[in-house]
Amino acid sequence: MSSRTFQGVVVQMKEATDRNIGVIDSEGTVIASTELSLIGSQIGSIFALTETPQDRLAIIEGRTFKILGGSDSWFDYAVYVEGTDDFSASLCHLACVAINEAKVYYEEKFDKSALVKNIITDNILPGDIYVHAKELHFVTDIPRCVFLVRQIDKADVASVEILQKMFHDRQRDFVISVSETDIAVIKEISANAEPKDLYKIALTIEQAIATELSIKTVIGIGTPALHLRELADRYKEAQVAIDVGKVFETEKTIINYENLGIGRLIYQLPTTLCEMFLSEIFKKSPIDSLDKETLDIITKFFENNLNISETSRKLFVHRNTLVYRLGKIKKLTGLDLREFDQAIVFKVALMVNKYLSSQQRI
Repeated sequence: MSSRTFQGVVVQMKEATDRNIGVIDSEGTVIASTELSLIGSQIGSIFALTETPQDRLAIIEGRTFKILGGSDSWFDYAVYVEGTDDFSASLCHLACVAINEAKVYYEEKFDKSALVKNIITDNILPGDIYVHAKELHFVTDIPRCVFLVRQIDKADVASVEILQKMFHDRQRDFVISVSETDIAVIKEISANAEPKDLYKIALTIEQAIATELSIKTVIGIGTPALHLRELADRYKEAQVAIDVGKVFETEKTIINYENLGIGRLIYQLPTTLCEMFLSEIFKKSPIDSLDKETLDIITKFFENNLNISETSRKLFVHRNTLVYRLGKIKKLTGLDLREFDQAIVFKVALMVNKYLSSQQRI
């Protein structure tokens, strides 16, 4: 944030009053003032400001203070007016409105984080991305990864602060509050970063929020963006990763878009097409007619790569017993799971059925 923006507003207010008006940063340093000699100096203890809500005034050592509003959840800047009377309070409110408007305008036009947020939310024309990036001296072709952090069961705005402290280089990494539950982390990565490296970053995020706030999260990871303009698509990928994970990867809390496999394709199919597919495959009897025990056998058979001996060992049943049960499944469904092609069809059908069930619950 440029102090010249604040100073420009403060100077214009100087003609309206003889009271000293200024702006301080989070360290208590005066960065703009109607008295130029005060710029760069330190104001006394500002601890009280850290405990003051944004909509309240604070009286500290003969001055009236008000924190500037913004997207951050902690104190970044505050306006002050010399004096503690009612006029000082009114003047402080007015100054805060004027300076905050200038701050918002500056951030929208010159702040990299605001540009990134506009990109991932499709709030900027593709042709304008390059223009704004050039104005901000923003390197456009560095690999970046989008991590979408979704808070489960409960949400806390302090999660944003925790992540901003983790990714503190605000010129390279960006932590953006997208909604009450969702936070997007856009991080620069090396050109040779592998999925396991991205998983480690996501795991660090998950553990930090769980440790500090006892909040469960699910994290979607998009494929690496090689250019700034690709961030919107990568953000959508992270969203899809979470949504598909809720259906097919219910045990996982970190889902990489690259690892979604066939589940990603099924998720994009119309439900009518899915219903038609199931009716064509299961002509003898519907898939819902299979009991839980039979489905458990099928699942275990797939988990062991269609290996009868290994599956029977894991199920603690005799090999011949498993062969008999697979034969019964063939009679019920018309599909022989011992045949690779038919096993693939059955596996896809199970996933389609799972997807349809999830859609019915919405």
